[in-house]
Amino acid sequence: MRPDAPYADPDIPENEARPTSECCLHLAIPGSMQAVRGALAQVVRTLALQGVADEQRGTVELVLAEVMNNISKHAYAGACGRIELDIARDGDDLSFSVVDDGRPMPCGVLPRGCAAELDCAVEDLPEGGFGWRLIRELTRDLVYLRIGERNHLAFRIPARA
Repeated sequence: MRPDAPYADPDIPENEARPTSECCLHLAIPGSMQAVRGALAQVVRTLALQGVADEQRGTVELVLAEVMNNISKHAYAGACGRIELDIARDGDDLSFSVVDDGRPMPCGVLPRGCAAELDCAVEDLPEGGFGWRLIRELTRDLVYLRIGERNHLAFRIPARA
């Protein structure tokens, strides 16, 4: 890998992390939490270089962190796997495609992301379960499909929240 390459994960061949003419960015990374962290940093840097506004980049980082960490934690659950990410411009909006070979979503559908019950004692507050609600609130045109043995998630992030 070139020393000036924005993402220097030695497990990913140089040609698998590249901007393309059809999209802002294509990444194929290992499905590990460490690789997700590196990929998020690369996405934010690439979008900044392409002039994407700070607010939209922050939303992208939050949504992709939730999506890709869920893949690592639940779809792969400690097993080896890959995550493929494509980001394309759609006017001022950004379109995303995330594909993995992990376990399917329970019952083949996305979690609803319901609001958690917060009217309780502090020690009874939930520790998690907020991710899908955030994803649903911050994205548009969210679609999940299981095609063969692969999970496909697509969505858009508008230029303005």
